[in-house]
Amino acid sequence: MILDLDIGNTLSKWRLKDADSSEIRSRGAVWTREEWKPGSDIPDLDVVEAVRISSVARQAVLEQTVTLLQSRVRSVYVARSVPEALGVVNGYEEPHRLGVDRWMGVLAGYQLAGGCCAVDCGSAITIDFVLPGGRHLGGYILPGLRLMKESLQLGTRNVAIDPDSEAEELLLPGRRTVEAVNHGIYLAAVSAVNRIYAEVCDREGIALPLLLTGGDARVVARGVHSPHAIWPDMVYGGLEACFPLTAAERAGRMSGAPRVPAPAGLEKIRAGLAFSMLL
Repeated sequence: MILDLDIGNTLSKWRLKDADSSEIRSRGAVWTREEWKPGSDIPDLDVVEAVRISSVARQAVLEQTVTLLQSRVRSVYVARSVPEALGVVNGYEEPHRLGVDRWMGVLAGYQLAGGCCAVDCGSAITIDFVLPGGRHLGGYILPGLRLMKESLQLGTRNVAIDPDSEAEELLLPGRRTVEAVNHGIYLAAVSAVNRIYAEVCDREGIALPLLLTGGDARVVARGVHSPHAIWPDMVYGGLEACFPLTAAERAGRMSGAPRVPAPAGLEKIRAGLAFSMLL
């Protein structure tokens, strides 16, 4: 078995993948904490042959996790943000400072779709762009839905937006405080994604495929105007591309990769952008 870990600032997600068939056997998530305990925080390591890690948690958390795993597992691979990989040139002036989860998403998106816009809707919403040919432009970071809600300190943090809510409902004025908060942060988030995507496509003169991942991807996607695909395993896809361990991975197949819809035409994107600037 292969254990893939996506260690975030808030949640640590994991999945077990069959090394022979490339099938996903199980998955889960736990709160990122100071100490990881075998058997409770992560799956049974007795069946794990290799581990691949993407981590944006504190260095101490990563080091503790790697030490634990190296004592039990034969091979441990840790992803790093580097100046260039898999045909993509990192757009950061200091490449190692780009969040490795963002780097994994960019690499996975590029392997799947070529140039693309990769949006991760987690504790923060990150939006990264890579052009055909592999030039990463850099990106944007804004507070995620949960962080925006917590910042208001109105006692609504534990009432989440239903991911099955229709976008039209979430754009209406709230008639209770919790609705007013949820609808306000939803509009702020989707407006930012829509505007940033349109602005960059207009400036670069290209309509890019749009990919979304992260815990709030489903609800944010409902308000995204452009054709898009949701890829829950996009960070894992980057790990697979960087450290291919199965026959399917070596052939370039990433687990759970979605069908990527053709983007809207550039003229349509520009028309929508022009209209939004008039409002």
